[in-house]
Formats: sequence, C-alpha cells, structure tokens
Amino acid sequence: MNTSEKNLRTCPKGHQYFKSSECPTCPICEADKKPKSGFLSQLSAPARRALEKNGITSLQELSTYSEKEILKFHGMGPASLPKLKSALSEEGFSFKK
Repeated sequence: MNTSEKNLRTCPKGHQYFKSSECPTCPICEADKKPKSGFLSQLSAPARRALEKNGITSLQELSTYSEKEILKFHGMGPASLPKLKSALSEEGFSFKK
C-alpha cells in the first residue's frame, strides 16, 4: 500500500502518522507504551492491550484465567498462547484448568 492511499493523522499528543484503517491507535504512542521487559513485552500490541484492558498485568493475575477465557478477549489470538504458557511456566504458574 502506498503512502498516498493512507490518511495522515495526528494523535492527541501531536504525533503525525499515516494509517489506512479506521483504527485510532497511534503507532508512536503504542511503541512508547510497550514494556521493556516482562511477559507483556513479548506480546503484540493488540494482545498486550487485551490483557491490560482486562486488568491483567502480572503472571499471578493471568494464572486465574483459563486459555479459553483469555482467547475470548478482543485482540488476543492463538499465536500469543505459547508465549503466555512459557512465561507462566518459568515462574511456576499455569492457566486455570
């Protein structure tokens, strides 16, 4: 897709970026929000936002959910599950059965 097919947008913080979809998310703001370490840093932005929107910011909180419950969150896909399982396992946790 050419830049000419995308619309120039400005986020509330003043960042300018081109986007072809109606998604209001500023890629510059999203990059600034991405954690530098921890399990959330391993996820895509939509998957990370899905967990954060549901109040899940720690592995202990994540362990109170089943895989099926997590997959129901908007933005969460099956590609994120192996990363989440690995992070849980490394700390002695697992998904709820």
